[in-house]
Amino acid sequence: MTRKRLIECATAIFTEKGFSRTGIDEILKQVNVPKGSFYHFFKSKEDFGVAVIDNYANYFGNKLDRFFNDEGLTPLARLNAFIENAKLGMEKYHYARGCLIGNLGQELSQLDDPFRHQIESVFLDWEKRLCQLFKHAQRAEEVATDIDCADLASYFWIGWEGAVLRAKLVKNKKPLQTFQQQFFARLH
Repeated sequence: MTRKRLIECATAIFTEKGFSRTGIDEILKQVNVPKGSFYHFFKSKEDFGVAVIDNYANYFGNKLDRFFNDEGLTPLARLNAFIENAKLGMEKYHYARGCLIGNLGQELSQLDDPFRHQIESVFLDWEKRLCQLFKHAQRAEEVATDIDCADLASYFWIGWEGAVLRAKLVKNKKPLQTFQQQFFARLH
């Protein structure tokens, strides 16, 4: 339970402040855990970072599955529902939080190959899930059959992460809306 609380607290703080700017003491203080207990669960801050990324990847993968597998909506409506939910989530936190994986990808890609590979693996997983949704959209005749679904999924995540970053920067949803409108407009 303590390990889980540490990871959840770090996820929130890393999403806002980043990995490098966050000290372990700040997390321990918020969770009210002594420093010795931290090292019972994690060998180092880097080991902790890996656990946080794994936890977020599992959480976000489940979230994508909930939206992308919703048989009550057409495939593109599922993607749109995911985007709408993400916009509400960013607004809820006043655009201080974005995507943990996107944030850490920018911050940690120059620091450590294991982090870089782990983060890229998460992005590839998200692309794979979205690729499957686009294949369903092709069968539903929502996306042209000559479009490469893997490339389209990659394009989506590259653009979406940029829109999330920009929304944090300007502290409003306009970049998310612009990306959403332009992405869907180009599918027809």
